[in-house]
Amino acid sequence: IPLLRRALAMSKRPLLLFASPWTAPAWIRSNGDVRGKGTLKGKAGDKYHKTWANYFIKFLDEYAKRNVTFWAVTAQNEPLAGLLTPPQAPTIAFTAAQQRDFIAQDLGPALARSPHRTRLLMLDDQRIHLPHWAKVVLGNATAARYVAGLAVHWYLDAIVPPGCSLEATHKLFPDHFLLYTEACTGFFTFR
Repeated sequence: IPLLRRALAMSKRPLLLFASPWTAPAWIRSNGDVRGKGTLKGKAGDKYHKTWANYFIKFLDEYAKRNVTFWAVTAQNEPLAGLLTPPQAPTIAFTAAQQRDFIAQDLGPALARSPHRTRLLMLDDQRIHLPHWAKVVLGNATAARYVAGLAVHWYLDAIVPPGCSLEATHKLFPDHFLLYTEACTGFFTFR
């Protein structure tokens, strides 16, 4: 928070912050641990999913008390990486259908009821998953109503041309923006 405040104070224009969760508390995860392969217990609409959605609101509440607001949140950082993750990595696995249902039944309504004007981004994973992921989530009118845009990572860009992923997705869903949210150099240690 002190670093965010310094950055906000130094910026000549407003900074648009977004947050992306890595994992839920162990007690609502299928494997009982914040690390490793696991999903949220149960299914969308149940007490576990509602509790996780409320964590997002509590996060936004606590930061707002400290005069830090978020322009957007993502539903999950790298939801498919949760199926491939090393045992010590904190993550939650979601399929596109699971993310759609969580957004439509839990996270979307929780954000809409909250006092926060925070936007919701979906996917937050490799563009190799587009346009399929967008078709599943945004093809549902209820979920699409809550989603402002798609968060995309760049690590596998060389595998999937932008026309097949980003452009195809934009043509299908022109009212939802595409935003690169994660990138780095040195991802492949052999380079």
